Amino acid sequence: MNKTLVVGNYADSVFVADIAHHLGQKENYQDLIALKTFHNSEFCPRYIFGDREDKNMIGRRLEGQKVLIVSTSSPRMNRNELAMHNLLIARAARENGAERVSLLEPDLFFSAQDRGPRPEYGQTLFTRDSVDYEKFDGQPFSAKLYADLLREAGVNQVFTVHNHSPFSLRMLYQEHFDGMFVDLRPVDLYADYLKSSDIVNLDDLIICAPDKGAHEFATQLAEQFTEKPVGYLRMSKERRGEREVIVQPATCSPLQLGDIEGKDIVVVDDMVRTGRTILETCKVIRKAKPRKIIFLVTHFYSSREGRALLDDPVIDEIVTTNTIPAILNRDEQGRLRHKMVVLRISRWIAHNLFMNLQPESGGLKMPHFVEDISSKNPRWKGKYGAHH
Repeated sequence: MNKTLVVGNYADSVFVADIAHHLGQKENYQDLIALKTFHNSEFCPRYIFGDREDKNMIGRRLEGQKVLIVSTSSPRMNRNELAMHNLLIARAARENGAERVSLLEPDLFFSAQDRGPRPEYGQTLFTRDSVDYEKFDGQPFSAKLYADLLREAGVNQVFTVHNHSPFSLRMLYQEHFDGMFVDLRPVDLYADYLKSSDIVNLDDLIICAPDKGAHEFATQLAEQFTEKPVGYLRMSKERRGEREVIVQPATCSPLQLGDIEGKDIVVVDDMVRTGRTILETCKVIRKAKPRKIIFLVTHFYSSREGRALLDDPVIDEIVTTNTIPAILNRDEQGRLRHKMVVLRISRWIAHNLFMNLQPESGGLKMPHFVEDISSKNPRWKGKYGAHH
């Protein structure tokens, strides 16, 4: 991408290297910035310039450059540390003359705290009540603080992928960054995968939203199947305490349980942590005797509890992405390897960056993903396996 310097917030990140490669950066991002940590543990990044002879350019060597900071989670550092890295890397770019500083954070940090304990702390599509306010009582409105800090550090633009709070975060970040906030929605990516792989029978496909929060995205995905329309099942859930949920088809759902026998059900969500809600949803669906249940989720937090719950045979296959890069560590996934597929989506992200920042380029040619699949998965010899 013209005059855009791609850097990362920690060393040896394959994800950052992939993004830089797809954007056409020939230099290794680790040769463009030194990610120093002093003996007192303080972080101090420093951009590396090939020619330092011109003393008139001190403090202005990034003039005319656009900087893209690529930020993902790391197995070696927590998200709080990485967030501070982002702030200092952005400030270093700004104070050395960068024309624009963009942040690509596929799994946007602090998104879950998208509102606070008072009416003025966050916008929602629903009318908040005392129960909702109490959920955040005593907590900070962290999403706003992070947006405040990014803006103060010099970030002009933020890209993320399939955010958990699409309305409240969109309103917050659009305001903070003057409309320069893009939540990339992978509906085209998932539709392409479902159509081009052998994971489902398109003649008997049903897209399922596990709750009202997933409804918008699941509907958008279903609408991608124009040549051969698919069915749509909308579930509703009611929380009973911290860990108990009651799941059943929503009364407004186009399909009910009696319509799904022998069908392939794809349950779609943006993120999973413990997997409890998804497991309960799939158990309800399984009673209606579908042929296959697939859980498709963008951000997979690989917790011990989540791995144990999702290993339940009620779920036939799990499809996720590498927005959280640790998911590619198959040893860490343990028994889930036999039914897990990871879509490497750095090319899809790079394509969307081109289309947003340099639309005249036309983006990147398809395919926009690579299917990473273990040999323990029964489909591993399929057409799109990573071993090819």
